[in-house]
Amino acid sequence: MTAKKNKTLELPEVNFSEDGESRYLHLGTPWIQGAMKLKEPFELELEYIQRMMVGLLFLKSASVAGRHAMQLGLGAASLTKFCYKKMRWTCTAIELNPGVLHACRGWFKLPEDGPRLRVIIADAAKEIKSNEWLGTVDILHVDLYDHEAAAPVLDSVEFYQNCRALLADDGTMTVNLFGRSASYDQSVAKMAEAFGEDALWAFKPTREGNTVVMAQRQATRPKTAELLAQAEAIENRFGLPATKWLRVFKPLMK
Repeated sequence: MTAKKNKTLELPEVNFSEDGESRYLHLGTPWIQGAMKLKEPFELELEYIQRMMVGLLFLKSASVAGRHAMQLGLGAASLTKFCYKKMRWTCTAIELNPGVLHACRGWFKLPEDGPRLRVIIADAAKEIKSNEWLGTVDILHVDLYDHEAAAPVLDSVEFYQNCRALLADDGTMTVNLFGRSASYDQSVAKMAEAFGEDALWAFKPTREGNTVVMAQRQATRPKTAELLAQAEAIENRFGLPATKWLRVFKPLMK
């Protein structure tokens, strides 16, 4: 099945495939842009998508409820659905392609907009400059790749500065970086200029080549014991493999 193509913006066609256990989102190519377990539509299936929740390690357990997550790039709506359904957070997603939203509502179980859920069809680079969002976001997920998946669509120092302005004091931004090492190094350098080198943390790449980088609004260095206690709480409460994260997740600057 294929969503109608937006000829004005020349956006890629949106389609999906299935293997009996999972459904996959594609933007006119074989590249997987998102996934959903057919029997568990509100769980996070892909490893890198799970890692995009690493900002939870830096929120105090007692203050997890009632937070605000924002996604730049809807994908298969995995993170939006997880934060909305499993964590009971307020969620805002910004997506350029109306076909992606159509697919998520029709094929990937994304609920309709309501008091805690809002999907905005807009250019993320412009929308995040709105005063409405400044200082309101606790976890910002940035996963902005086009149908060729070569490099992030938005990847400038100004863009990352605007992302930082969205965050609450203890907020974090997680970015999916996929592809060549040269592109990764350039992206990290831009984030470091916007957030400061001491605010950056990163995972080792997944087998598929996705590297999740996290940036803190305010740089901190929690003790190992504190991170472990938080990871165990996250694992018990939300089913994420948070204790395993600590083996492959380190600050970029010692």
